[in-house]
Amino acid sequence: MATTNTEIPTLDGDGMIPAYVVKPEGTPRGAIIVQQEVFGVDPGIRKKADGWAAKGYLAVAPDAFWRQKPGVELDADKPEEFQQAIDLMMKHDFDLGIHDIEAVIHWIRREQGVPKVGLVGYCMGGKVAYMVAARTDIDATVGYYGVGIDQMLNEKHAIARPLMLHVPTADGFVPPEAQKAMHEGLDDHPRVTLHDYEGLDHGFAAEIGSRRDEAGAALADSRTEAFFAEHVG
Repeated sequence: MATTNTEIPTLDGDGMIPAYVVKPEGTPRGAIIVQQEVFGVDPGIRKKADGWAAKGYLAVAPDAFWRQKPGVELDADKPEEFQQAIDLMMKHDFDLGIHDIEAVIHWIRREQGVPKVGLVGYCMGGKVAYMVAARTDIDATVGYYGVGIDQMLNEKHAIARPLMLHVPTADGFVPPEAQKAMHEGLDDHPRVTLHDYEGLDHGFAAEIGSRRDEAGAALADSRTEAFFAEHVG
């Protein structure tokens, strides 16, 4: 595998999006965009990208906060850094962030020659996964413990490609009423699959830190891997 820190041009040419890029050995079977949590493109996100490349995918982890605080890496287990991460998310322009993802998709397809693209996102990246599914022509998306999805159900009609959402039932950032709204709004959608993880909390699939639940992460990740194998390659 070949690892690089790359800059990807925005579609309107107003800037360059920093990204951690991992190329697999040989021809990629497809590409996976790894969308960060609120903590930046940290060692855990880089580990996830490395894992996808080891499976034969071109893996790209763009810096979602490049306009606010480029290169930020925060520790979820340190309360002061956790709060910094939440503050960054609250000030983040998600609509502009989707345009950045469109630029990454364009770069993968046109510049890297990989036609099939998926995205997997965590926490705020899980919200991005839902938005990308509704607003772009990406081939497949997966969201882990996505926040605020219940507030965007009015966009569900635009989801034309497969979307999988992993929902821990004890998520402190996605309360039961939000989970109920997600199920009521999406369970009958032909392109959307929701998986509940009973008793698990937000961040259960994090690669590093105290939030990880090994059994839950293994189950969710196996579902994600099979999903991308079917829809991306």
